[in-house]
Amino acid sequence: MLICVLFANSYSLSPISPLSLSLPPILLHLSLSYLTPSLFNHTGELLATGDKGGRVVIFQREPEGKTEPFSQGEYNVYNTFQSHEPEFDYLKSLEIEEKINKIRWLPQQNAAHFLLSTNDKTVKLWKVSERDKRPEGYNLKDEEGRMKNLSTVTSLQVPVLKPMDLMVEVSPRRVFANAHTYHVNSISVNSDHETYMSADDLRINLWHLGITNRSFNIVDIKPVNMEDLTEVITAAEFHPHHCNLLVYSSSKGTLRLCDMREAALCDKHSKLFEEPEDPSNRSFFSEIISSVSDVKFSHSGRYLLTRDYLTAKVWDLNMENKPLEIYQVHEYLRSKLCSLYENDCIFDKFECVWNGSDSVIMTGAYNNFFRMFDRNTNRDVTLEASRESSKPRAVLKPRRVCQGGKRRKDDISVDSLDFTKKILHTAWHPTENIIAIAATNNLYIFQDKLNQEMHG
Repeated sequence: MLICVLFANSYSLSPISPLSLSLPPILLHLSLSYLTPSLFNHTGELLATGDKGGRVVIFQREPEGKTEPFSQGEYNVYNTFQSHEPEFDYLKSLEIEEKINKIRWLPQQNAAHFLLSTNDKTVKLWKVSERDKRPEGYNLKDEEGRMKNLSTVTSLQVPVLKPMDLMVEVSPRRVFANAHTYHVNSISVNSDHETYMSADDLRINLWHLGITNRSFNIVDIKPVNMEDLTEVITAAEFHPHHCNLLVYSSSKGTLRLCDMREAALCDKHSKLFEEPEDPSNRSFFSEIISSVSDVKFSHSGRYLLTRDYLTAKVWDLNMENKPLEIYQVHEYLRSKLCSLYENDCIFDKFECVWNGSDSVIMTGAYNNFFRMFDRNTNRDVTLEASRESSKPRAVLKPRRVCQGGKRRKDDISVDSLDFTKKILHTAWHPTENIIAIAATNNLYIFQDKLNQEMHG
């Protein structure tokens, strides 16, 4: 069932936000002008998002109140911390941006939460924990933590734990550095909960979560002569259930499924998913728009969801020669490819996501629009993340883009689309119809309360 009516919260990360107290206003305005990926943890109780300034903001879902039965689902700021700082590579004379490229939660093993975050070069493992008690009554320290003169200690006491206001602590546990020559575009935690992989344009490395000074290169597509380079890796992900399987996508529009049991170096894929090109649609932009910007395994592990510039596709792992389903995200832009090439929008990398039951897929578009496709009913809807729709109990109305001819009252023309407003990152709660939409410097969270059918 597809979300039709949603209630929304909007979190604006702007200089007037309470989150900005630790940074100078002018720097904060620049660093928070662009949100990067958002991701729910495995229970959906926490939601993490990064920004261009290297910060990670974690939201926590509020428990449902007895007096306010509809308050459940609202997410409030839980913690914010600086994950990455700007660096400079003196050997290559290159600046390394602090922008967060990807965030991944680790499955929860105890009371603490762990997450991975990465910028272009370095992956970091963070521990998020709560503390509501503090020790008091030390024998060798005074109340301010300074060491006492031992000659003044005449008796011993047993330290006790006293209640205190809840404090959320975020601490770095591991730093995985110096393993990527090119920009990291993906990280994925393995189902064995012990390893993860990081992928850049030409290589994929396998790491153990407890070892920072060594990684194993499992995919390397770098040619001996860089002039022979024809494609790059655009995204990679582990299978949700089989720890030996992984998939990576390329700028040529292909998907390669690799089995780590076959060889230490997975340069030879087990399966190649590729759609034959239609000669009638061949153009100067064909290769650019066929580049896969994101790939996601379904929760069942049976299907793959990919996103290229104009379409979203669902592939069956048992059928390599063509996609099982093709969904047109914004076909109306095909006639605008020339101008989109000139303003570099054609290189935008849109992400895609499954809902918890793999029956609905979601991806972003321009003008702060995002698209949903119901795989069972073949219905689709275009919705808009905006300030107007984020008012309490606001109802999201379907939007429609027209290319000419007869226009309905609320239709928007292709020529009126704002290409500076784009939804690149989306996330879906693992079990409920709650979605997170990252739009420039706003994070929108929508919730389906009425569970109504979508009208075609």
